[in-house]
Amino acid sequence: MKRIFYTAAILLFTANAFAQTDTTILNNGPDTIKVGNFIIVKKDRQGTDTGSNGKKNVYIDINVGSLNVTNNKERKRSNVSTNWLIFDLGFANLRDKTVYGSAEANSYLNAGAGAPFTKSDLSIRTGKSTNANLWLFMQKVNISKHVLNLKYGLGMEMYNYRYENNISYVKSPASIIRDDVDFSKNKLYVGYATVPLMLNIDATPSKRKGFSISAGVSAGYKVGSRNKQISSERGKDKTKGDFDLEPFRLAAVTELGLGPIRVYGSYSLNRLHQTGLEQYPYAVGIRFSNW
Repeated sequence: MKRIFYTAAILLFTANAFAQTDTTILNNGPDTIKVGNFIIVKKDRQGTDTGSNGKKNVYIDINVGSLNVTNNKERKRSNVSTNWLIFDLGFANLRDKTVYGSAEANSYLNAGAGAPFTKSDLSIRTGKSTNANLWLFMQKVNISKHVLNLKYGLGMEMYNYRYENNISYVKSPASIIRDDVDFSKNKLYVGYATVPLMLNIDATPSKRKGFSISAGVSAGYKVGSRNKQISSERGKDKTKGDFDLEPFRLAAVTELGLGPIRVYGSYSLNRLHQTGLEQYPYAVGIRFSNW
């Protein structure tokens, strides 16, 4: 068995020499040898030390890593890290600051022969109005000791606003009307191609899922909008159009990371519609991301 021990040690020593890696005899004893990242320990087991042939048994432990030995070669962290295909799922709503009854509001809200529109006519179903985002990638660039970072990305934001009442969007002229149909489902979809830019503070940079917070802005360009409705009278009806919605969206964004949980928030700094309504979209939800 002693031959096996010394033969193994010599072979590892030789292979390690070809790889130009240092081999060290540790202070633990003459029978403890470190070969690169391997540690070979020859030791006697307590109890029965002799085999059936009367010879003393020798046991070999091979450890990977360290045996109370400090490896001074720490892994160097990359200054740029990339996270692919991030998914958000949350709730959406609108902060409505419209002055109903004003000339601007009445120019967009077509009440017909009925009473003028009020805020309740455009009420949103909170539990069924959603925000789903798909980010193709996000990158984090180290600014200072991996604690302060710059974070940016590219993706698609998708908002679905479910209305309580029977209203319809009209393409030309762009307006909202009261409808005489009872809709079981009535929603406005708006999608944006978006670029977020945030400053990130990672309080635990040595941990992959520690505590972090990010804040900044996002800029989006509207790539689609439609009014989807379901009723017994019309069936499924989908009206695509511009509806005089703002083509660009500027929003304040934030993200909070605590362990494996990521929470995001977004508040639009400009209104949803170009004219008539003064509504500011916001959303909050869960982000499925590695960091």
